[in-house]
Amino acid sequence: MAAITLTGLIPTIHDAMDVVSRERVGFIPAVSKDSSSVRAALNETVRSPVVGAMTAEDLTAAAYAADVPARTINYVDMTISKARSVPFGFTGEEAKSLSQREGNSLPVINRDSIAQALRTLTNEIESDIGALHIYASRAYGTYNSVPFGTAADLSDFAQSAKILDDNGAPMSDWQMVLGSAAIANIRGKQSGLFKVNEAGTDEMLRRGIVGNVEGFDIHQSAGVKRNVTAGTGASATTNTAGYAVGATTITLALAGTGTVIAGDIITFAGDTNKYLVVTGDADVSNGGSIVIAEPGLQVAIPASATAITVIAATTRNMFFHRSAIHLLARAPAMPEGGDSADDNIIIVDPVSGLPFEFTVYKQKRQVRYEVNLAWGVKMIAPRHAGLLIGQ
Repeated sequence: MAAITLTGLIPTIHDAMDVVSRERVGFIPAVSKDSSSVRAALNETVRSPVVGAMTAEDLTAAAYAADVPARTINYVDMTISKARSVPFGFTGEEAKSLSQREGNSLPVINRDSIAQALRTLTNEIESDIGALHIYASRAYGTYNSVPFGTAADLSDFAQSAKILDDNGAPMSDWQMVLGSAAIANIRGKQSGLFKVNEAGTDEMLRRGIVGNVEGFDIHQSAGVKRNVTAGTGASATTNTAGYAVGATTITLALAGTGTVIAGDIITFAGDTNKYLVVTGDADVSNGGSIVIAEPGLQVAIPASATAITVIAATTRNMFFHRSAIHLLARAPAMPEGGDSADDNIIIVDPVSGLPFEFTVYKQKRQVRYEVNLAWGVKMIAPRHAGLLIGQ
């Protein structure tokens, strides 16, 4: 029975992590992470530190160094919203049969089972982070056109950067997470990125690695949300009050039909900016109001009824400053003194920084293994995040 412990599986676990770390995981390495092997319970609130911008001062000679300047370290409270487990195992008969086959396939199946378990959890986290698209500030692009589709045109990068610049995002550590269609256009049509003499590197040409373009670290993820359903609002207008630059609450006139839902992308007549809706209206004809994401209007709305257009269903690639999105990851809670597990270890993935818990339970003529993780995600700075929309 001593052989059925996790100690002997540690090399296999690291081997499986090595495989998963090389897959298309885009959001996890792009966001701010607060990961720890300290356990946390489902729905537990954890305070994650956020260090804001810092100021510079003139460097002068003096007999003694000045006192440390006063500053405030901010925090964001986050909730562990998921505690998930991926189980697998063998009966005694299955383990015996596999170990007696030529080449002993049991270690290979263990490795591949662990890799699949890690893949399942990381893909779920990717999907959860991608779902935060509804909290971004503004969008750029055309709903029925894949980004980067025009050869030798990097406007999609430039206009995404403009949104972050206009919104005051720190000018470093910008991230862009794209779906496969947008990545394919970059690889196939943006020759300046894969011509070695122009790009200065052969990574794109030889290995398909996009790297950093116009300040963005480029990632690919299946977690990018595709064909996101839009509200049904049509012919809606603002009232005649007029709204200044920076306004976020817009009152509607008694006009139009259908709905505007949270996460919709809308435009106002006379303004090419695309705004994300924070709070919608279940019936645009009733003279209610909608709220758009900070920093609000970029162009003032005149004191007259102004048409509102709801953008159709889109794929929502995301770009953001790393600090805009936080991922909180912990090992799941355990009762004091532990449970009936025969062995339990926590291994932090050196690439993703996620603290995966591995557990084994010896049962009657069978063994159950679990790969476990608890996490929560949150958009903490909507103004520092945007969407690159497309088909």
